[in-house]
Amino acid sequence: MSERTISERKTQHIDIACNEDVTFKATGTLLDGVRLIHEALPDLSLDDLDTRVELLGKTLRAPIVIAGMTGGSERSKAINRELASLAQRRGYGFGLGSQRPMVEHPELLGSYAVREVAPDVLLLGNIGVIQARGMATRVVAKMAADVGADALCVHMNPAMELVQPEGDRDFRGGLDTMRRLAGELGIPVVAKETGCGISWATARRLVGAGITAVDVSGAGGTSWVAVETKRAAGQQRALGELFREWGIPTAASVVMTRAAGMRTVIATGGIETGLDIARSIVIGASAGGMARVVLKALEHGGQDEADALLDRVERELRTTMLLVGARNIEELRKVPRILSATLQSWATAANAVRFAD
Repeated sequence: MSERTISERKTQHIDIACNEDVTFKATGTLLDGVRLIHEALPDLSLDDLDTRVELLGKTLRAPIVIAGMTGGSERSKAINRELASLAQRRGYGFGLGSQRPMVEHPELLGSYAVREVAPDVLLLGNIGVIQARGMATRVVAKMAADVGADALCVHMNPAMELVQPEGDRDFRGGLDTMRRLAGELGIPVVAKETGCGISWATARRLVGAGITAVDVSGAGGTSWVAVETKRAAGQQRALGELFREWGIPTAASVVMTRAAGMRTVIATGGIETGLDIARSIVIGASAGGMARVVLKALEHGGQDEADALLDRVERELRTTMLLVGARNIEELRKVPRILSATLQSWATAANAVRFAD
């Protein structure tokens, strides 16, 4: 695929994500199915709450990751630098979009180069498992090192690819690729979905392959099937419309992956509030990831609007912590919770009937 074609596709993704209706319609995250117990006598000061968390070897000031979205074009370059500098300033993690374009066209490396503006941030590289399947480990390692990545997200996106007009159709060898990278890469590997979630069974297979971290990217937020449907025509568009709601809700995927033995779980997929992040942590997530909502704020109002959004999210997280009597994130993980029947049914159906400690 030519550099121009890749850049055009990446620009289309940004425009569609920011300006068109590509969210799930009937499928929610199920985070509203996590009810927390109110503490009327918290005996805490809001100013003294500690939101710091350890994630993949680095300390974040709050359990927030600006999740991977883009790369491979001049517009992507500007967005990545803006978002990475925002993450640096606020003490968050930051994820790059798929680095496949820079592998195929090394001259696109600059659209992923953010270390100049984010020297200390937890930086997550990104490559598709199907692309990594055909790459020697040393090539993958160089790709990660070229951007200074602290960990590498290896994304699994069969639903998105099947709808994408120029997408992959052969998904064999994915688990073996994960096993090879986990054993040879030298930095943490994060198995990542792209809007359809990760099941208990898949997580168990990943654990068996040596993977200890996932980004669930569950259903309920942006539907990347819907994004690709906007680009498709004819039978491919019809296929996308049929599978627009496909996936495991974010909350269900967090419960499943933790119960399957994952040590680190990043909850992405429809995370929009601090309450969403708090609920995710209560059911087993290490941090919450936000993507489209931050991108839209940046595109529509620049850094000021993005900062205002994230100020609100942190305020909501701290409010939740005080109202359940949790002075830090470790205490938040242990507060009582009540799960809806729907969320429990997802867990039970997948044999994920308990929370991992």
